[in-house]
Amino acid sequence: MKKHVIGALAVSAALLLSACSSGPVQQGGPAPVASGKTLSGPLVGTRWNLLLMGTDERLSMPQTAFFQIGRDGRITGSDGCNNFQGSVSLGESQRIEVGELSTTRMGCAELEDARRVTGMLETAYRYLIDHDRVVFFGPDSRVLGGWRKGN
Repeated sequence: MKKHVIGALAVSAALLLSACSSGPVQQGGPAPVASGKTLSGPLVGTRWNLLLMGTDERLSMPQTAFFQIGRDGRITGSDGCNNFQGSVSLGESQRIEVGELSTTRMGCAELEDARRVTGMLETAYRYLIDHDRVVFFGPDSRVLGGWRKGN
């Protein structure tokens, strides 16, 4: 049942975003956080745990993959195997851009899946929040994955 609800949410979100983008797509990312300014919004200061890759794939990882965005424009978390940190910009129309992502280099059996998690973050272009979940979309409006608010 949950799988169908999440799939329907992802499809609805993709349709909503594609309907909203009837004008020309602007190139370039969101404006970076200027010195002395802080990020705010529903993504900031919350732990987001990985729910799905794409629309329906659950990963089995040694640890729960998660991310958290700080008010200072830094993103930290775990890809399920390694810790990571980097910078993040949030812009108008739910734009997100993750950059300068670096990870620790611990080995684990699920290293390829861990790389897919960080790849999702680096590829994310837009996001949509619905209650306790956030869905990331790529520049082509394809669903990259979903995250759920952590405790």
